[in-house]
Amino acid sequence: MSTGTSETLLESEPADLADESAAEIAARSPLELFWRRLRRDKVALVALSVVVFMVLVAILAPLIVKVFGLPNPNTQNDNLLDDFGSPTGPSGAHLFGVDERGRDVFTRVLYGARVSLEAALISTALIVLIGVTAGLITGYFRGRVDTLFSRVMDLFLAFPVLVLAVGLGVACADGCLGGAIQPGLPVVIFVITLTTWPYMARIVRGQVLSLREREFVEASRSLGASDKRIIVREILPNLVAPIIVYSTVLVPQNIIYEASLSFLGVGIDPSKPSWGAMISDATSVFQDAWWFMVFPGLALLITVLAFNVVGDGLQDALNPRTSK
Repeated sequence: MSTGTSETLLESEPADLADESAAEIAARSPLELFWRRLRRDKVALVALSVVVFMVLVAILAPLIVKVFGLPNPNTQNDNLLDDFGSPTGPSGAHLFGVDERGRDVFTRVLYGARVSLEAALISTALIVLIGVTAGLITGYFRGRVDTLFSRVMDLFLAFPVLVLAVGLGVACADGCLGGAIQPGLPVVIFVITLTTWPYMARIVRGQVLSLREREFVEASRSLGASDKRIIVREILPNLVAPIIVYSTVLVPQNIIYEASLSFLGVGIDPSKPSWGAMISDATSVFQDAWWFMVFPGLALLITVLAFNVVGDGLQDALNPRTSK
């Protein structure tokens, strides 16, 4: 009798453990599961640390310059040039050397991060806002609305983006839309947003076309829910993961976009340091002053690479098929 009781207890232990394990898994929220997957990706965490560091550098650039007693980014000092009027290389006083006008390259790289990240983050936010709104409307309502928006998106996607961007940048050099778009950084943000939002809209539209036919949407519709409620409460929450992932892809793309426009001399005020403009200025003196191109180029490379790695890590962490 005691033997049977012991066997019964032994047989029940695995079931109890399985129940406790199942309860533990069921108790985890989606945020907990996301963080559990993300923290296993050490490379993504390192890249995220780099992104946070670059953002802090961009925000605190004026404070860093003041604390360390560095010259302002536009301060020209001919005494820092050599006897032949050429820029001098890295030294203890100027970590990244100086450019052909005697300006401190380290300070300009710090301030260049402000321009690049500001343009990339603001334009990405506008792209997400416009693209998600257009994608939700066209994917859910379809019909003539979908046809009209789709043809507009096809028009933007078929046009050479860089040519359109350069043309708009030159045309808006003195402002656009009755002065609503001011010269400088607002022009760059306007150009990036105008030429990139169709990509986000296309992705969201494809997701909505699939989600609108799902059972939970049909159930809400059968209960008398309005179109607005279905879009906001049922469809939009299911788009959070792809929106976040694609946004992290857009940020490095927009950083390169801004650098390309600055390299071509479009949009950004020449008095404001920009990584792209610095690389453009360094092309004529690269053989004599390699540091003027290398350091802003490395800053651009590291920032873009970090955002891309973070995007890959977020995609894996938000994927429900990833192992728990």
